[in-house]
Amino acid sequence: MKNFVTEIRVSLVMTALLALVLCGLYPVAVLAVAQGFFPSKANGSIVMHDGVAVGSSLLGQPFTEPKYFHPRPSAAGDGYDAANSGGSNLGPTSQELIDTVRDCVEQYRKENGLEPDVLVPADAVTASGSGLDPDISIKNALLQTPRVAKARGMSEADAQEKMQSCIQNRDLGILGEPRVNVLLLNLSLDASKA
Repeated sequence: MKNFVTEIRVSLVMTALLALVLCGLYPVAVLAVAQGFFPSKANGSIVMHDGVAVGSSLLGQPFTEPKYFHPRPSAAGDGYDAANSGGSNLGPTSQELIDTVRDCVEQYRKENGLEPDVLVPADAVTASGSGLDPDISIKNALLQTPRVAKARGMSEADAQEKMQSCIQNRDLGILGEPRVNVLLLNLSLDASKA
């Protein structure tokens, strides 16, 4: 019986100690490092415009007007729903996926005035794994530039220059592809108009 009581006491002490470390000290240390070295990222990378939070640079949101660059399609809930983040889970042989992509290609070509032989970038017609990807490829942005320039009454060269200034390079110089954050680009275009 003495061994049993000792084992229970050791178990309770270890549980309390691990709870203190894992539920108290470790989260406080991570919070302190994050707030100290990466405060914007630790607080959700919120984008402010005229003192108002307009979104996060980490989450895509819908833009449908011709004067804006459009993001990737979203399969998150009813579209860009952060509470229902996720892909469509449709495989490459799914007829539903094939039909959806075909319709998206047709709509993308129509919106951007593209000829039938112009290749449409995959990110323009397929959702990301989260359905909330905030970025588009440079090719996608280049194909949208004439539409945006026309809708804003600016030259294509000026619109392309604005888009080029918003290109984000590979992370750490090697990870991912160069890309354009749609929210930041559209806000930049709105600011230049004002």
